[in-house]
Amino acid sequence: MENYFHQYGLLAMFIVVATAVPIGMLLVSYLASMVSIRPHKPNQTKSTIYECGVEPIGPNKWVQFDFKYYMYALLFVIFDIETIFLFPWAIQFGKLGMFALIEMFIFVMILLVGLIYAWKVKALEWGK
Repeated sequence: MENYFHQYGLLAMFIVVATAVPIGMLLVSYLASMVSIRPHKPNQTKSTIYECGVEPIGPNKWVQFDFKYYMYALLFVIFDIETIFLFPWAIQFGKLGMFALIEMFIFVMILLVGLIYAWKVKALEWGK
């Protein structure tokens, strides 16, 4: 029983440290700006958009991306998460038995039905 509470104590310590470190860093940064250790001199160059070392060109500096890019990113995330669920299952497959095989088959079939639906409504076509 002592080991049981010891594990929760370690978890509580981890949560406290994981919360205190970022808050402490923000607080130190704020206090450093109050005593002029950290300079605060905003200007036009500091507030321009900077990406990959390339200067922004033209008056339209904010560009909205087409939704099709988000669709591919969303599909990538969905199937990446599927892979995260498949790896532990594959490692423990021998111990889990037939029930786990049926369960994972249903999981993959649900994702496959979603992919087929996206294909049917032409959500995966680029020129849309």
